[in-house]
Amino acid sequence: MFNQSNSSKMFFFFVLIFSTFISISANSWFGCWIGLEINLLSFIPLISNSNNLLATEASLKYFLTQSIASINFLFSILLNMILLKMFNMNYFISIMINFSMLMKMGSAPFHFWFPNIVEGLSWFNNYILMTWQKITPMIILSYYFNKNFIIIIIIMNVIIGALGGLNQTSLRKLMVFSSINNLGWMLFSIMISENLWLFYLIIYSFMISIMCFMFYLLNMFYINQLFINNMNPLIKINLLINFLSLGGLPPFIGFLPKWIIINFLILNNMYMLTFIMIMMSLIILFFYIRIIYSTFMFNYLKNKWIKIFIKNNKFISINIFSFFSLLGMILSTFLFM
Repeated sequence: MFNQSNSSKMFFFFVLIFSTFISISANSWFGCWIGLEINLLSFIPLISNSNNLLATEASLKYFLTQSIASINFLFSILLNMILLKMFNMNYFISIMINFSMLMKMGSAPFHFWFPNIVEGLSWFNNYILMTWQKITPMIILSYYFNKNFIIIIIIMNVIIGALGGLNQTSLRKLMVFSSINNLGWMLFSIMISENLWLFYLIIYSFMISIMCFMFYLLNMFYINQLFINNMNPLIKINLLINFLSLGGLPPFIGFLPKWIIINFLILNNMYMLTFIMIMMSLIILFFYIRIIYSTFMFNYLKNKWIKIFIKNNKFISINIFSFFSLLGMILSTFLFM
């Protein structure tokens, strides 16, 4: 049986899921806005913790930034209702709606709140913030795309996501900048097709869930914790596979949705955008490989007395998920036959 705090957390978690379905199934802008507000008010109790000052600070920052984005969205809706009949302000209103949704999902250049908040959150809350919380804003964004503006945002996402992770020592911030980079690819995938975006989101959620689950089991939050000498070599191999898959290196599963997007870019003669996105992915792979190389080669002798223990059933599940990451090239081969 759950105690009182756990049962209330479960209640807010189900409300969080339900609010997303309210927004994406609404047939009016106000319905979308109400769903976003319910989503915000249900996520705040999940991340707040009276015993942790960082979590309390993170919940306050999240509330303020999301409230600003919601006010901007509501103002855009009212302008749309009042002024669109008198003046042709479609372009201006679409920019405002795009602004508010990009701020809600933590996209560059409105990502200022994202890296600061994750430092106060657990791995589970980070996982929700990096995956589920992006669904509603991205679907609302797809209703009112401003194509030229979004392409600029995509370029900013892939560049800031790649360069921002270079000097990070925190694993949570590293995952955040990786999420910002992948957000650029997701935005382009939803411009192509909603089915492709859904496929990318499922693959990305699967990969990031393995990483968050492993870091939760190992109780790791910083890169130097990966250098412990007595860590099981199989855990290090799993980290290698999943880091490279998250970076989009073939033949891992993370490369499959990126391959589809690259094919579309080349077929539509968007060579410059293709070059930028591929080069930024290579930078991300560079600092992933640097971390993995250090994990295999360095020994953190001071922590030799620490013994990492993981239950067998949890370790087997990690191995199965990592094996699925290796199936990417087989799936890609059958897909493009």
